Amino acid sequence: MPDLDDRDRKLLTLLADDATPSYAELGKMLNLSAPAVHERVKRLKRDGLIKGIAAKLDGARIGRPLLAFVHVDTNNWSITQQVLGLAELTEVEEIHTITGKSAMLLKVRVRDTQALELLLARIHKIDGITNTTSDIALTSYLERGPLPDTTPDAGA
Repeated sequence: MPDLDDRDRKLLTLLADDATPSYAELGKMLNLSAPAVHERVKRLKRDGLIKGIAAKLDGARIGRPLLAFVHVDTNNWSITQQVLGLAELTEVEEIHTITGKSAMLLKVRVRDTQALELLLARIHKIDGITNTTSDIALTSYLERGPLPDTTPDAGA
């Protein structure tokens, strides 16, 4: 992992919260010049710490208020590539292989329970999937990606 100084960690934290400020605005928050911020962002992208910058959409306002987590059981690990094909469905936000009772976990966002049922039917058509179990989120209190450790000795 690349060495991160306090300013790198602060910059990553700021961008994870809101990626819209200009380099000049970020520079004021970090006591750096705009070109220095730009160089840091370029380096963090090059080193793979910043994978991309994207808008965080409001599921309810775009017509997909129902958030669910779908546990997928399979008859073997070799179907992982087939399940990864689900990434092309706009309802599927995340796909993970996991430990525990299920082989995979999908984070999905749909219009309503009928749309969830249709999505589950599509998932069940994949050869090798033996079962799914869904958990519907009632309220989301926190949704964010990973943040860097900002404790003073984090770089050590």
